[in-house]
Amino acid sequence: MAAEKSRVLVVGGTGFVGRRVVAASLAEGHPTYVLMRPEIGLDLEKLQMLLSFKAQGARLLEASLDDHRSLVAAVRQVDVVVSAMSGVHFRSHNIMLQLKLVEAIKEAGNVKRFVPSEFGTDPSRMGHALEPGRVTFDEKMVIRRAIEEADIPHTYVSANCFAAYFCPNLCQMKTLLPPKDRVGVYGDGHVKVFFVDENDVGTYTIKSVDDPRTLNKTVYIRAQDNCLTQNELIEKWEKLTGKSLEKFHIPADDFLASMKDLDFAHQVGIGHYYHIFYEGCLTNFDIGENGAEATQLYPEVHYTRMDEYLKRYL
Repeated sequence: MAAEKSRVLVVGGTGFVGRRVVAASLAEGHPTYVLMRPEIGLDLEKLQMLLSFKAQGARLLEASLDDHRSLVAAVRQVDVVVSAMSGVHFRSHNIMLQLKLVEAIKEAGNVKRFVPSEFGTDPSRMGHALEPGRVTFDEKMVIRRAIEEADIPHTYVSANCFAAYFCPNLCQMKTLLPPKDRVGVYGDGHVKVFFVDENDVGTYTIKSVDDPRTLNKTVYIRAQDNCLTQNELIEKWEKLTGKSLEKFHIPADDFLASMKDLDFAHQVGIGHYYHIFYEGCLTNFDIGENGAEATQLYPEVHYTRMDEYLKRYL
């Protein structure tokens, strides 16, 4: 007899990652709950998305991250909490929102697994990150320490590079569309990077929440077919379009020097791109015993290859 599926609460269910976690939870047959914050106000698009989740079988739980009692009451109705709050919540006082969630989980005392809002580069490996971009990793480590000090069962998910942000634009900054004539290549373009379809992030996240092999570990989504250099990604696009792009190489020093004329958000982006495409921070380490690799854990998942992903943009 199959084990009963855990009840899953998704916080941030209308966001880029959150909506995919909700879809995956429903698809996997979990009783699925989505936090509906009263602060939604007049955001009609988010409200309609929440109602669409409800129509698909999800239950909406109304609670505010600023109302501890309502948040504890919501958490007590589930077994698993997945936080998928947008990255904007990792700035200044907004880091407190996720800490408030941690406090509610701690008080409720019933949660069997918590997945905090990470989903990118493993922050525990980025203690050397450049300013100002290191703030992203430092703040995520604050959340991790709070989780571990509270002895909350957890799984961290490291999804590397979301395809929508890195794949069709051939890793170019300031655009999400494919280049038409010229493409900038970081260094020699030979550094390996893991690209991941964002829908697969939702699938692997939900697969992990009832899995004893992922308890108190980091799940890395490292599909070998999607481990590509920037040059290889460009070649895939050129093969699909039948058109060669003019390449211009950007030395590391020039790339970092461009930071001084940019606003804070783009300075953060420059730092992250440097670590990914020059330093190889996504691929220059072995996972080790404190982690697990998603495609090896769940070989039954038919993940999207970047060749297929790129075809959407033809």
